[in-house]
Amino acid sequence: MIRHTSKAALIFGATVVALAMPSCSKSDDNTSAVASHADELPMVKTDVVHATDVEQLKSYTATIEADNLNNIAPASPNRIKTIAVEVGDRVSRGQRLVTLDSSSADQLRINMEQVEREYNRAVKLLEIGAGTQQSVDQLKAQLDAARTQLANVMENTVLVSPISGVVTARNYDPGDMTGSMPVLTVGQLSPRVKVMINVSETDLSLVHRGMPVKVNFDAFGGEEFNGTVARIYPTVDPATRTFEVEVSIDNPKERILPGMFGRVEFNLGTRSNVVVPDRAVVKQTGSGNKYVYVLHGNTVSYNHVELGRRIDDAYEILSGVNSGDTVVISGQSRLADGVQVEVVK
Repeated sequence: MIRHTSKAALIFGATVVALAMPSCSKSDDNTSAVASHADELPMVKTDVVHATDVEQLKSYTATIEADNLNNIAPASPNRIKTIAVEVGDRVSRGQRLVTLDSSSADQLRINMEQVEREYNRAVKLLEIGAGTQQSVDQLKAQLDAARTQLANVMENTVLVSPISGVVTARNYDPGDMTGSMPVLTVGQLSPRVKVMINVSETDLSLVHRGMPVKVNFDAFGGEEFNGTVARIYPTVDPATRTFEVEVSIDNPKERILPGMFGRVEFNLGTRSNVVVPDRAVVKQTGSGNKYVYVLHGNTVSYNHVELGRRIDDAYEILSGVNSGDTVVISGQSRLADGVQVEVVK
């Protein structure tokens, strides 16, 4: 009975071993497959890039200003009685805009009329031989002075616009006493306006007076306006290292208004630079840095690049890639600097 039990155990053990052997063989096959997959080289597609002439278009944000600004203010402080216009109103040259308190003018007018009566009386006395020429001359000088003084005060009692334009600022209300600020500001918007931009030091040598430019405004969608460089200011802003440039643009219908947001585009000629497909440019997560993988034999390098213009589905490269280099345009997700790759033809 004991011998029978041992034989059964031996048979059972042999069966277990036989069943276990195929399982071990299958596990080894899986491990080998995973290792083989890990050893596969990243598959990439490449393209050879070359230098080409690229138009150097530079765009600058712009501030729109009136071609001429006039501050409407009296020569001396006075109380405001009425203001006839609001911000945004169009005014004509010579139009009455502000009326100030006239009590001083009224007093001067009374004094002038008194001097005028005395002068007329002295003239009549001289005609009949009862007066002197000296008295007439003295009163004539007093009358001229009184008239001049009254005219000056009247000019600062009723304020008129010296130009045709648009009211761009109002700093007081009726009843206020005028102070250091103008009552109103009138901007001349026709026949042209000024577009002010700040040009970098590196581009300044390529900008000259009379140079044509293109101007776009957010308010007018894709509509393009022609402008001309009218003035280049000779001093640099120490904070931004830029120079102020004034562009003149025709505005006969006064569509372009001060304060509008615009962009001025300069064509600064052409330059020979490498152009790469946009698919080749890799943006580094968490920073503004851009990279391109360049193929050297069967390995790639991770080249930091400086981008220029975007041209359709490509980028101008200012630095980081040379003409004739082979760049990776597909398969960058598995790449790193110095990694070996397999190029898909």
